Amino acid sequence: MRTLNRYIVLDYLVIFLAALGLITFVMTVGALVKAVDLMARGISPLLIVKFFFQNIPYILSFSMPISTLFAALLLFGRLSMDSEISAMKACGISLCRLVAPLILLSILFSAVCVYINCEVAPAAKYANKELLRTAGVEEPINLLEEGRFIRDFPGLMIYVGRKNGTAVKDVVAYELDKKGDVKRSVRAKQGDIVADNENRLLTVKLYDVRIEMPDAKDPHDVSKTTYVNAEYYPIKLDFEKLLKSKPSNMKPSYMRIGMLLDRIHNVKRDFPMLSDKDLLIQKTKLIVEANQRVSIAIGCFSFMLIGIPLGVKSHRRETSTGMILSLVIVFAYYLFIVVAKALVDYPELHPNLMLWLPLLTAQLAGLWLIKRSS
Repeated sequence: MRTLNRYIVLDYLVIFLAALGLITFVMTVGALVKAVDLMARGISPLLIVKFFFQNIPYILSFSMPISTLFAALLLFGRLSMDSEISAMKACGISLCRLVAPLILLSILFSAVCVYINCEVAPAAKYANKELLRTAGVEEPINLLEEGRFIRDFPGLMIYVGRKNGTAVKDVVAYELDKKGDVKRSVRAKQGDIVADNENRLLTVKLYDVRIEMPDAKDPHDVSKTTYVNAEYYPIKLDFEKLLKSKPSNMKPSYMRIGMLLDRIHNVKRDFPMLSDKDLLIQKTKLIVEANQRVSIAIGCFSFMLIGIPLGVKSHRRETSTGMILSLVIVFAYYLFIVVAKALVDYPELHPNLMLWLPLLTAQLAGLWLIKRSS
């Protein structure tokens, strides 16, 4: 039995590593295009190489679960086509006993993937962001990141709730006096960002604006606050200073898991000026981010469970069936990720739980099919 287990595990690892290398290479095309663009801008080759390799951990977080599924399908599809599964069953070896080492191996893959997703990949993404920023090749519009307060402009603090290209939504800006107190707050439902690279300026054109101006003598008395509605209000930002400064805050995707959990538990401390509804939405974003990292890693285990029986059922005349089903499974899971992120504005729907539905379904279906095939 040990010889058989060694044969199965070694064959699986060969296929897994080949699939991992191929899928990771395909997924690095975006990084290669960006590296070519950096080279065209005159960035040193050393920085370009560093940028490229710092993209690898983030890509591995996706390519490892997919490779786990593909390797299981290919290996057990071949064993099934060569009638080796039938021969093993004839010798009294059940499928459950045969696949036990691979299931343990998938748990190990999931543990490695958890570490990559929670620690290595966020740090690498942030390092790349800093590399581009300090090299002066960061696009000015990207400096206004959604979901965090930008405090690097003198006399101003600005928050962007949503950003799609140059279009922004749910913008909050606080104009501060020399003491750091709020002298005017500006809230807008939507706006556009215009970059003036020659003058190093960003102009945020806000529409459907509500301006709040506290009383100069008694700013804490809300009854004396003046409210003004406006159709248009521009805010000009000098992004030269922001390019050279150290960011005071980070996007959730750049945070290690410890920092992310701290932000979840202390969201009111880090976003003191947001309303209760906006705080709940912000907390939901963070929870979805944390769940996404862990759920993607658990995908190695889930995909192994569903990949083994699908591979066994892929006979000679059904060779493509398992591969098509695997693509459907992967597509369905990443579709759930997209939907969960789209629903962060509706915390009552608990979008973080949606990330686990396809995984639990795959695990239960995989266990049932393995037991049935045994």
